[in-house]
Amino acid sequence: MNGDWLIRGRDGRLCAYAFGPRGDTVECRTERFPGGPWTAPRVVGGDQRVHPLLAVGQGADTYVHLVSWRPTVPGESGLVHATHFQPHLAALDWSPLGHPNKKGDRTGVPAVTVDAEGRAHVFVPNRGGGVSMRGQKEKGGWGPWRDLKGKDVKGPLAVTTAASGRVVAYAATPDALLRWRQEGPGTVPVLDEPLPARARPGTLRALATSAEHTTLFFTDEQGDVRAWRGEEEPVRVLPAAGPGPVTAVRCELDGHDCTLLAQRAESGRIAFAAYPTELESAGAWWTESGPALPVDARIALGEDAAGRVVAASFVPGTDDLRLTHRKDEPGLALQAWQQAATSG
Repeated sequence: MNGDWLIRGRDGRLCAYAFGPRGDTVECRTERFPGGPWTAPRVVGGDQRVHPLLAVGQGADTYVHLVSWRPTVPGESGLVHATHFQPHLAALDWSPLGHPNKKGDRTGVPAVTVDAEGRAHVFVPNRGGGVSMRGQKEKGGWGPWRDLKGKDVKGPLAVTTAASGRVVAYAATPDALLRWRQEGPGTVPVLDEPLPARARPGTLRALATSAEHTTLFFTDEQGDVRAWRGEEEPVRVLPAAGPGPVTAVRCELDGHDCTLLAQRAESGRIAFAAYPTELESAGAWWTESGPALPVDARIALGEDAAGRVVAASFVPGTDDLRLTHRKDEPGLALQAWQQAATSG
Protein backbone atom coordinates (compact mmCIF):
# COMPACT_ATOMS: atom_id res chain seq x y z
CA MET A 1 0.00 0.00 0.00
CA ASN A 2 1.45 3.37 -1.02
CA GLY A 3 -0.35 6.59 -0.11
CA ASP A 4 -3.19 7.69 2.17
CA TRP A 5 -5.62 4.78 2.28
CA LEU A 6 -7.92 6.66 4.70
CA ILE A 7 -9.48 9.65 2.91
CA ARG A 8 -12.28 12.15 3.48
CA GLY A 9 -14.74 12.64 0.66
CA ARG A 10 -16.34 15.87 -0.48
CA ASP A 11 -19.35 15.28 1.78
CA GLY A 12 -17.14 14.72 4.84
CA ARG A 13 -17.51 10.97 5.04
CA LEU A 14 -14.39 8.93 5.71
CA CYS A 15 -13.47 6.10 3.35
CA ALA A 16 -10.88 3.33 3.79
CA TYR A 17 -9.24 1.30 1.00
CA ALA A 18 -7.71 -2.14 1.43
CA PHE A 19 -7.28 -5.43 -0.35
CA GLY A 20 -9.98 -8.04 0.03
CA PRO A 21 -9.32 -11.25 1.98
CA ARG A 22 -8.01 -13.05 -1.13
CA GLY A 23 -5.61 -10.22 -1.95
CA ASP A 24 -6.67 -9.86 -5.59
CA THR A 25 -9.37 -7.18 -5.34
CA VAL A 26 -9.45 -3.68 -3.86
CA GLU A 27 -12.27 -2.93 -1.45
CA CYS A 28 -13.53 0.23 0.18
CA ARG A 29 -15.80 0.92 3.09
CA THR A 30 -17.37 4.27 3.86
CA GLU A 31 -19.12 6.05 6.70
CA ARG A 32 -22.86 6.21 6.02
CA PHE A 33 -22.72 9.79 7.26
CA PRO A 34 -19.89 11.76 8.92
CA GLY A 35 -19.16 10.11 12.24
CA GLY A 36 -21.72 7.38 11.65
CA PRO A 37 -21.59 3.61 11.12
CA TRP A 38 -19.69 2.15 8.19
CA THR A 39 -20.81 0.24 5.12
CA ALA A 40 -19.65 -3.31 4.53
CA PRO A 41 -16.58 -3.64 2.27
CA ARG A 42 -17.35 -3.49 -1.44
CA VAL A 43 -15.12 -4.12 -4.44
CA VAL A 44 -13.95 -1.11 -6.47
CA GLY A 45 -12.49 -1.10 -9.95
CA GLY A 46 -14.71 -3.73 -11.55
CA ASP A 47 -14.21 -7.45 -12.01
CA GLN A 48 -10.53 -7.50 -12.95
CA ARG A 49 -8.18 -9.23 -10.54
CA VAL A 50 -5.08 -7.30 -9.48
CA HIS A 51 -1.83 -8.01 -7.70
CA PRO A 52 -1.61 -6.94 -4.02
CA LEU A 53 0.19 -3.66 -4.75
CA LEU A 54 -1.89 -0.49 -4.52
CA ALA A 55 -1.23 3.25 -4.76
CA VAL A 56 -3.80 5.79 -3.56
CA GLY A 57 -3.80 9.54 -4.17
CA GLN A 58 -6.41 12.26 -3.68
CA GLY A 59 -6.57 15.62 -5.45
CA ALA A 60 -7.84 18.98 -4.24
CA ASP A 61 -11.11 18.13 -6.02
CA THR A 62 -11.38 15.20 -3.52
CA TYR A 63 -11.39 12.61 -6.34
CA VAL A 64 -9.41 9.50 -5.42
CA HIS A 65 -7.04 7.83 -7.89
CA LEU A 66 -6.16 4.16 -7.48
CA VAL A 67 -3.30 2.40 -9.28
CA SER A 68 -2.37 -1.28 -9.20
CA TRP A 69 -0.78 -4.03 -11.28
CA ARG A 70 -2.90 -6.68 -12.96
CA PRO A 71 -1.75 -9.95 -14.57
CA THR A 72 -1.89 -9.93 -18.37
CA VAL A 73 -0.24 -12.99 -19.92
CA PRO A 74 1.75 -15.61 -17.96
CA GLY A 75 4.78 -13.95 -16.37
CA GLU A 76 3.74 -10.41 -17.32
CA SER A 77 1.69 -7.61 -15.78
CA GLY A 78 0.43 -4.14 -16.61
CA LEU A 79 -0.51 -1.13 -14.54
CA VAL A 80 -4.17 -0.14 -14.20
CA HIS A 81 -5.90 3.01 -12.94
CA ALA A 82 -9.36 3.77 -11.56
CA THR A 83 -10.98 7.00 -10.35
CA HIS A 84 -13.35 7.15 -7.39
CA PHE A 85 -15.27 10.42 -7.58
CA GLN A 86 -17.22 10.03 -4.33
CA PRO A 87 -16.73 7.33 -1.69
CA HIS A 88 -20.41 6.32 -1.55
CA LEU A 89 -20.58 5.84 -5.34
CA ALA A 90 -19.07 3.09 -7.45
CA ALA A 91 -15.54 3.70 -8.73
CA LEU A 92 -14.78 3.57 -12.44
CA ASP A 93 -13.52 0.24 -13.74
CA TRP A 94 -9.80 -0.39 -13.97
CA SER A 95 -8.34 0.99 -17.20
CA PRO A 96 -4.93 -0.06 -18.56
CA LEU A 97 -1.87 2.18 -18.23
CA GLY A 98 0.59 -0.21 -19.83
CA HIS A 99 4.10 -1.00 -18.63
CA PRO A 100 7.03 1.42 -18.12
CA ASN A 101 9.23 -0.96 -20.14
CA LYS A 102 6.46 -1.76 -22.67
CA LYS A 103 6.08 -5.30 -21.32
CA GLY A 104 7.30 -7.55 -18.57
CA ASP A 105 6.41 -8.37 -14.99
CA ARG A 106 5.92 -5.99 -12.07
CA THR A 107 8.81 -3.59 -11.56
CA GLY A 108 7.88 -2.25 -8.11
CA VAL A 109 5.22 -0.59 -6.01
CA PRO A 110 3.47 2.25 -7.90
CA ALA A 111 2.80 5.69 -6.45
CA VAL A 112 0.25 8.32 -7.52
CA THR A 113 -0.33 11.99 -6.76
CA VAL A 114 -2.60 14.64 -8.29
CA ASP A 115 -1.61 18.13 -9.46
CA ALA A 116 -3.55 21.39 -9.04
CA GLU A 117 -5.40 20.79 -12.30
CA GLY A 118 -6.70 17.42 -11.11
CA ARG A 119 -4.37 15.36 -13.31
CA ALA A 120 -3.03 12.13 -11.83
CA HIS A 121 0.69 11.36 -12.14
CA VAL A 122 1.74 7.73 -11.75
CA PHE A 123 5.31 6.88 -10.76
CA VAL A 124 6.88 3.43 -10.64
CA PRO A 125 10.40 1.96 -10.57
CA ASN A 126 11.43 0.62 -13.95
CA ARG A 127 13.47 -2.39 -15.02
CA GLY A 128 16.63 -0.31 -15.37
CA GLY A 129 16.63 0.64 -11.70
CA GLY A 130 15.35 4.18 -12.30
CA VAL A 131 11.86 5.71 -12.16
CA SER A 132 9.24 6.15 -14.87
CA MET A 133 6.15 8.37 -14.88
CA ARG A 134 2.93 8.66 -16.84
CA GLY A 135 0.58 11.62 -16.38
CA GLN A 136 -2.93 12.48 -17.42
CA LYS A 137 -3.26 15.11 -20.17
CA GLU A 138 -5.13 18.38 -19.75
CA LYS A 139 -7.88 17.44 -22.21
CA GLY A 140 -8.24 13.80 -21.21
CA GLY A 141 -6.30 10.61 -21.77
CA TRP A 142 -2.73 9.92 -20.77
CA GLY A 143 0.62 11.11 -21.99
CA PRO A 144 3.43 8.68 -22.81
CA TRP A 145 5.60 6.88 -20.30
CA ARG A 146 8.58 9.06 -19.38
CA ASP A 147 11.90 7.72 -18.14
CA LEU A 148 12.89 10.10 -15.32
CA LYS A 149 16.35 8.51 -14.95
CA GLY A 150 17.96 7.60 -11.66
CA LYS A 151 19.55 4.25 -10.85
CA ASP A 152 19.66 1.61 -8.11
CA VAL A 153 16.29 2.70 -6.70
CA LYS A 154 15.32 0.52 -3.73
CA GLY A 155 11.94 0.17 -2.08
CA PRO A 156 8.68 2.06 -2.67
CA LEU A 157 8.70 5.69 -3.85
CA ALA A 158 7.17 8.59 -1.94
CA VAL A 159 5.16 11.22 -3.85
CA THR A 160 3.17 14.30 -2.94
CA THR A 161 1.85 17.55 -4.41
CA ALA A 162 3.30 20.85 -3.22
CA ALA A 163 1.16 23.84 -2.25
CA SER A 164 2.00 25.21 -5.70
CA GLY A 165 0.13 22.27 -7.21
CA ARG A 166 3.29 20.77 -8.71
CA VAL A 167 4.10 17.13 -8.09
CA VAL A 168 7.21 15.94 -6.26
CA ALA A 169 8.62 12.40 -6.12
CA TYR A 170 11.31 10.86 -3.92
CA ALA A 171 13.26 7.61 -4.03
CA ALA A 172 16.08 5.99 -2.10
CA THR A 173 19.17 4.25 -3.46
CA PRO A 174 21.80 2.43 -1.36
CA ASP A 175 23.82 5.65 -1.04
CA ALA A 176 21.54 8.61 -1.85
CA LEU A 177 18.12 10.21 -1.81
CA LEU A 178 16.63 11.29 -5.13
CA ARG A 179 14.05 14.02 -5.73
CA TRP A 180 12.15 14.91 -8.90
CA ARG A 181 10.15 18.16 -9.19
CA GLN A 182 7.92 19.74 -11.81
CA GLU A 183 9.09 23.15 -12.99
CA GLY A 184 5.65 24.13 -14.33
CA PRO A 185 2.10 22.84 -14.83
CA GLY A 186 2.05 19.55 -16.72
CA THR A 187 5.82 19.45 -17.23
CA VAL A 188 7.97 16.34 -16.83
CA PRO A 189 9.51 16.24 -13.33
CA VAL A 190 13.25 16.92 -13.31
CA LEU A 191 15.78 15.06 -11.17
CA ASP A 192 17.66 17.22 -8.67
CA GLU A 193 21.22 16.61 -7.62
CA PRO A 194 21.24 13.41 -5.50
CA LEU A 195 21.74 13.86 -1.77
CA PRO A 196 24.36 11.53 -0.27
CA ALA A 197 22.30 10.00 2.54
CA ARG A 198 21.29 6.47 3.42
CA ALA A 199 17.67 5.66 4.18
CA ARG A 200 16.27 2.32 5.19
CA PRO A 201 14.29 0.97 2.21
CA GLY A 202 10.54 1.19 2.66
CA THR A 203 10.62 4.09 5.15
CA LEU A 204 9.99 7.08 2.85
CA ARG A 205 7.00 9.35 3.40
CA ALA A 206 6.40 12.73 1.68
CA LEU A 207 4.21 15.59 2.88
CA ALA A 208 3.55 19.18 1.79
CA THR A 209 4.50 21.17 4.90
CA SER A 210 4.35 24.84 3.79
CA ALA A 211 3.78 27.07 0.80
CA GLU A 212 7.45 26.69 -0.09
CA HIS A 213 8.37 23.16 0.91
CA THR A 214 7.58 19.50 0.78
CA THR A 215 9.23 17.35 3.44
CA LEU A 216 10.52 13.81 3.06
CA PHE A 217 10.48 11.73 6.24
CA PHE A 218 12.70 8.64 6.37
CA THR A 219 14.57 6.45 8.82
CA ASP A 220 18.36 6.52 8.57
CA GLU A 221 20.77 3.65 9.20
CA GLN A 222 21.14 4.67 12.85
CA GLY A 223 17.39 4.27 13.42
CA ASP A 224 16.48 7.95 13.59
CA VAL A 225 13.53 9.53 11.77
CA ARG A 226 14.81 12.43 9.69
CA ALA A 227 13.14 15.23 7.73
CA TRP A 228 14.57 16.58 4.46
CA ARG A 229 13.32 19.63 2.57
CA GLY A 230 15.98 19.71 -0.12
CA GLU A 231 17.82 22.95 0.63
CA GLU A 232 19.71 21.69 3.68
CA GLU A 233 20.91 18.43 5.18
CA PRO A 234 18.24 16.10 6.64
CA VAL A 235 17.26 17.06 10.19
CA ARG A 236 16.86 14.52 12.98
CA VAL A 237 13.31 14.44 14.37
CA LEU A 238 13.41 11.61 16.94
CA PRO A 239 14.36 7.92 17.20
CA ALA A 240 12.10 5.66 15.16
CA ALA A 241 9.47 3.88 17.24
CA GLY A 242 9.64 0.80 15.03
CA PRO A 243 11.06 -0.54 11.75
CA GLY A 244 8.36 0.57 9.30
CA PRO A 245 7.59 3.92 7.68
CA VAL A 246 6.02 6.81 9.55
CA THR A 247 2.63 8.16 8.57
CA ALA A 248 2.36 11.94 8.63
CA VAL A 249 -0.34 14.60 8.46
CA ARG A 250 -0.27 18.37 8.81
CA CYS A 251 -2.98 19.54 11.20
CA GLU A 252 -3.95 22.19 13.72
CA LEU A 253 -3.41 21.35 17.38
CA ASP A 254 -4.47 23.94 19.96
CA GLY A 255 -4.28 26.67 17.34
CA HIS A 256 -0.79 25.73 16.14
CA ASP A 257 0.27 24.40 12.73
CA CYS A 258 1.68 20.99 13.61
CA THR A 259 2.94 17.84 11.93
CA LEU A 260 1.65 14.63 13.47
CA LEU A 261 3.59 11.40 12.98
CA ALA A 262 2.42 7.85 13.65
CA GLN A 263 4.32 4.57 13.48
CA ARG A 264 3.86 1.00 14.64
CA ALA A 265 6.18 0.71 17.64
CA GLU A 266 8.33 -2.27 18.56
CA SER A 267 5.65 -3.14 21.13
CA GLY A 268 3.08 -3.47 18.33
CA ARG A 269 1.10 -0.46 19.57
CA ILE A 270 0.77 2.74 17.54
CA ALA A 271 3.08 5.55 18.61
CA PHE A 272 2.23 9.21 17.99
CA ALA A 273 4.45 12.31 18.03
CA ALA A 274 3.67 15.93 17.14
CA TYR A 275 5.74 19.07 16.73
CA PRO A 276 5.36 22.54 15.16
CA THR A 277 5.53 22.09 11.40
CA GLU A 278 9.07 22.47 10.01
CA LEU A 279 10.43 23.21 13.50
CA GLU A 280 12.08 19.90 14.25
CA SER A 281 14.38 21.68 16.71
CA ALA A 282 11.37 22.10 19.04
CA GLY A 283 11.60 18.40 19.84
CA ALA A 284 9.16 15.52 19.62
CA TRP A 285 8.56 12.31 21.54
CA TRP A 286 6.45 9.22 21.08
CA THR A 287 3.31 8.32 23.03
CA GLU A 288 1.88 4.83 22.45
CA SER A 289 -1.82 4.13 22.08
CA GLY A 290 -4.21 1.26 21.45
CA PRO A 291 -3.74 -2.52 21.38
CA ALA A 292 -0.72 -4.35 19.96
CA LEU A 293 -1.08 -4.96 16.21
CA PRO A 294 0.47 -7.53 13.86
CA VAL A 295 3.64 -6.52 12.06
CA ASP A 296 1.79 -6.12 8.74
CA ALA A 297 -0.85 -3.74 10.15
CA ARG A 298 -1.44 -0.52 8.18
CA ILE A 299 -1.69 2.89 9.85
CA ALA A 300 -3.32 6.06 8.51
CA LEU A 301 -3.85 9.63 9.71
CA GLY A 302 -6.33 12.27 8.58
CA GLU A 303 -9.01 14.69 9.69
CA ASP A 304 -12.73 14.04 9.95
CA ALA A 305 -15.62 16.28 8.88
CA ALA A 306 -15.34 18.22 12.15
CA GLY A 307 -11.65 18.91 11.60
CA ARG A 308 -10.56 16.51 14.33
CA VAL A 309 -7.47 14.36 13.91
CA VAL A 310 -8.44 10.76 13.17
CA ALA A 311 -6.16 7.72 13.17
CA ALA A 312 -6.95 4.30 11.72
CA SER A 313 -5.39 0.87 11.69
CA PHE A 314 -6.16 -2.07 9.43
CA VAL A 315 -4.93 -5.66 9.46
CA PRO A 316 -4.66 -7.07 5.90
CA GLY A 317 -6.71 -10.18 5.21
CA THR A 318 -9.27 -9.31 7.88
CA ASP A 319 -12.12 -6.86 8.50
CA ASP A 320 -10.25 -5.36 11.46
CA LEU A 321 -10.55 -1.62 10.82
CA ARG A 322 -10.15 0.42 14.02
CA LEU A 323 -10.32 4.17 14.53
CA THR A 324 -9.72 6.80 17.15
CA HIS A 325 -10.35 10.55 17.20
CA ARG A 326 -8.72 13.35 19.10
CA LYS A 327 -10.63 14.37 22.19
CA ASP A 328 -12.11 17.86 22.48
CA GLU A 329 -9.49 18.98 24.97
CA PRO A 330 -6.00 20.51 24.85
CA GLY A 331 -3.09 18.35 23.76
CA LEU A 332 -3.18 15.17 21.73
CA ALA A 333 -5.40 13.04 23.93
CA LEU A 334 -7.16 10.34 21.89
CA GLN A 335 -10.43 8.56 22.43
CA ALA A 336 -10.47 4.81 23.00
CA TRP A 337 -9.86 2.82 19.83
CA GLN A 338 -13.07 1.42 18.36
CA GLN A 339 -13.68 -1.16 15.66
CA ALA A 340 -15.53 0.38 12.73
CA ALA A 341 -19.16 -0.54 13.29
CA THR A 342 -21.01 -1.75 10.18
CA SER A 343 -24.65 -0.93 9.51
CA GLY A 344 -26.77 -2.17 6.65
